Amino acid sequence: MPRLLTADDIMPLVASLSESERVKLLRWIAAPHGEDASAYRAAPPTRDEFDGEDEPMSWDAEGWDRFH
Repeated sequence: MPRLLTADDIMPLVASLSESERVKLLRWIAAPHGEDASAYRAAPPTRDEFDGEDEPMSWDAEGWDRFH
């Protein structure tokens, strides 16, 4: 099985692209490519990434007084 590339492996290649090719690459990256299942297999969500609170919009308001 071939070795999977990392971002560090491809960054020099991206840096060598012309401006028009970088735009093309960014558009391709931003385009929807179906489900994110493979991304979640590679980097599953952490235990604290999704909070289990009953009220998802609740937050601790302490400390915000200084911003008024």
